[in-house]
Amino acid sequence: MRRTILVLCVVLAFNLTLAAQQKVTIQVDASGPREPFRHVWSYFGYDEPNFTYARNGELLLSELAQSSPTPVYIRMHNLLTSGDDTPALKWGSTNAYTEDAQGRPVYDWTILDRIFDTLLQAKVKPLVEIGFMPEALSTHPQPYRHDWPKGNLWTGWAYPPKDYQKWGELVYRWASHCVERYGKAEVLSWYWEVWNEPDIGYWQGTPEQYHQLYDYAVDAVKRALPGARVGGPDTTGPADPHAAEFLRAFLEHCARGMNYATGGRGAPLDFVSFHAKGDPKIVAGHVRMGIGRQLQSIDEGFRIVRSFPEFKDAPIILGESDPEGCAACSARQYPQNAYRNGVLYPCYTAEVLARTLELAARHRANLEGVVTWAFEFEDQPYFSGFRTLATNGLDKPILDLFYMLELMGAEKIPVTSTQAISLQPVLNSGVTGPPDVNAVVASGSRNVSVLIWNYHDDDVPGPEASVELLIKNLPADATRVQVRHYRIDEHHSNAYTAWKDSGSPQQPTAEQYQRLLAAGRLEELEPAERTNTRNREIRWSFNLPRHAVSLLTVTW
Repeated sequence: MRRTILVLCVVLAFNLTLAAQQKVTIQVDASGPREPFRHVWSYFGYDEPNFTYARNGELLLSELAQSSPTPVYIRMHNLLTSGDDTPALKWGSTNAYTEDAQGRPVYDWTILDRIFDTLLQAKVKPLVEIGFMPEALSTHPQPYRHDWPKGNLWTGWAYPPKDYQKWGELVYRWASHCVERYGKAEVLSWYWEVWNEPDIGYWQGTPEQYHQLYDYAVDAVKRALPGARVGGPDTTGPADPHAAEFLRAFLEHCARGMNYATGGRGAPLDFVSFHAKGDPKIVAGHVRMGIGRQLQSIDEGFRIVRSFPEFKDAPIILGESDPEGCAACSARQYPQNAYRNGVLYPCYTAEVLARTLELAARHRANLEGVVTWAFEFEDQPYFSGFRTLATNGLDKPILDLFYMLELMGAEKIPVTSTQAISLQPVLNSGVTGPPDVNAVVASGSRNVSVLIWNYHDDDVPGPEASVELLIKNLPADATRVQVRHYRIDEHHSNAYTAWKDSGSPQQPTAEQYQRLLAAGRLEELEPAERTNTRNREIRWSFNLPRHAVSLLTVTW
């Protein structure tokens, strides 16, 4: 009798486990229609430009470049800010512009050259943000340097120039110096955009004064290099009505407004840029991501740009596209940011990128790039809760997602999932009911890559997805294929879990550091396997935990 009860209990537990799993079928037609799969994610940014040439900064830039088959672009704040190049949270400086006792300009490109030299030596390219205001040009120079997070962030660097002619001449001299130092062909491959988030405190002037700032800056860049790509305004998320109105007014100015620098009509605008941020909160004691808010800003921004006939086909760069708005706000002080060290961050990012591409297709928007505003913070504690790609030289799980994406081919092909949620509900209210088990698929010359994720807004445990992947209509010569399965989860491609398992050391030994370094690298779930196809098909089954991401590459 006891044995019978034990057997029944085991059977019941087994059946409950099966019931808890979500059975998901993902199908790929390898012969389906193809469209370009642009690597729009190869863009990154940060507030602190002087971290560029820090030891771990240089290392991370090289890693990003080496992993990407397409150019990686880097956007930075504070490139014209006055100071002695000492970095701090949300601060950096180059001291490019000062004035002598008679008020005559003095230009010094030493620190800017060090920043840009480092970028180009790492084989990445600048997305040049023209800002912020040098102390000698500011209409409100004192106090100049902030002491964030104490006191007011919007100090003298955020104010309009006291002389727009001097501002324009500074930008002209800088752009001309770049052409002389790096060559015309190289600088033509860069982007130049003016300021950052001028619709909020980053700009302590009026919208019209920003238009004037923009006109003088882009006129200067175009005079130095007529073919240079210029744009803006890098406003905050257009889901906010104030930000949306600022973006519309800027586009109207560029289309038909009076140009403050030339006296003509309109202003050059080779690309349009705006930001999109999510809104995570603490709900019932855990983090709930705000993915809907981020997607709503992208949706509205695309709609606004497409509403202007002059710019409806202009390239669009999401100058910052992130789960929330403050990379330097540690989860230690802001618990809603606790998603940053673990697997929720890459899973969220996979979901947002896929939905961003869907929105671009819906609006027929010319999406050129998506900037992830995350880099690294030098001389900070390990896994300190900042929004970063790496910590003290260790890759975080979010960085491994970008490595996965760079392994994918250049042509997108259709995919279906029985557990996929359609775009509109996610746009409206996020993913707070059933999880979104979804995928994107890309094809190369002799391979198919399938990126699959199990996303939910709530950072709580959930059932695994029991995934069956079917790839059909493979080429006739794909009779034997190699399958590689890469995984990001709690125990794969995860230096954070390994760090915690090691006792969370803030001064790891050399041996511990090497183990953590290895744990942070993109990891295969199982050894690569060669298998025969049947009827030009391959089936692959595996479990996918909540918030995990898998990449399967099939090569023949």
